[in-house]
Amino acid sequence: MRLAACHNFHDFRALARRRLPGPIFDYIDGAADDEVSYRRNTASFEQCDLVPNVLRGVARVDTSVVVMGQKLALPFYCSPTAVQRLFHYQGEHAVAAAAAKFGTLFGVSSLGTVDLETLRRAHPGTPQVYQFYFHKDRGLNRAMLERAKAAGVEVMMLTVDSITGGNRERDVRTGFSIPFRLNLAGLAQFVAKPRWAWNYLTHERFSLPQLDQHVPMDGGAMSISRYFTELLDPAMAWDDVAEMVRLWSGQFCLKGIMSVADAKRAVEIGCTGIVVSNHGGRQLDGSRAAFDQLAEIVDAVGDQIDVIMDGGIQRGTHVLKALSLGAKAVGIGRYYLYPLAAAGQAGVEHALGLLRTEIERDMKLMGVTSIAQLTRDNLRFR
Repeated sequence: MRLAACHNFHDFRALARRRLPGPIFDYIDGAADDEVSYRRNTASFEQCDLVPNVLRGVARVDTSVVVMGQKLALPFYCSPTAVQRLFHYQGEHAVAAAAAKFGTLFGVSSLGTVDLETLRRAHPGTPQVYQFYFHKDRGLNRAMLERAKAAGVEVMMLTVDSITGGNRERDVRTGFSIPFRLNLAGLAQFVAKPRWAWNYLTHERFSLPQLDQHVPMDGGAMSISRYFTELLDPAMAWDDVAEMVRLWSGQFCLKGIMSVADAKRAVEIGCTGIVVSNHGGRQLDGSRAAFDQLAEIVDAVGDQIDVIMDGGIQRGTHVLKALSLGAKAVGIGRYYLYPLAAAGQAGVEHALGLLRTEIERDMKLMGVTSIAQLTRDNLRFR
């Protein structure tokens, strides 16, 4: 199977599975516990039908949106995700370049594998989000905040649903950690994928530059699970976030909001955006799907704050359904990670191009020429 033969999310996933060692594929693909919320994230869109209009003159459509003060050519962006150069040696370089080409926003994680400054210099006109994890070390938090501001990051995105790690049993079974400390079953799967191993060993050394001055990742395996459990602060509360909002004094977004009460509190402390998200099903299994929560949150705060959604996006019609409910934009994660893992920058560009084409075609079939014309009149729930 080649990249050119990939026509949708499922094709990219299949190609990534062929090219990645099993433990790394499972790290992208897996979720918490029984992965119920993971599956529900996409299934929730299937309970909602689109009602198209015809004869509306749709020769040209405008897919642009303004979200958190940023003008985007597309109503979706590349959500910040961890350890991207583990999936493909180009990592965040590939994602940033693809986002720049398509005129959308990209995110860099606290667990990113390329430093903020390098990406900012390479793509100065492309809006950048920094996904921030709140650590027990308050000095580290302040230093990371100041570094992001100095680098010119446009949007601070604090992840609030990860004060401890989810139970990702696929990683437990393979012994997945960073640096690698795999069990025998995991090591055998690496041997079976020599192309990935060659690229990993012959390119830039793997590191976590946002953290390497503060967190020892080399003196013994620091698993992702241990990072969340031991270094992040479960005592984080609204007063801590309010202080961060004040210190940042710019576009500030909370990622992982799922209740109306929390959405209202985000408005009260001065946030400019929230992401309705259950972390791709990777944290609390059994939590409600973000799409199912979207309408009530938009109804409560949508006129006061930018409401974004992520989780389960696999088609252009999924994007249009979320926008019709009132989301200002949607974030994609696995949708670009699978093609990144399979083919680097070329894979991400191919995936973003397909999603753009689907959205443009689906807007025409819906009888709308701009995102603003999408409303709940276009939807019916079963």
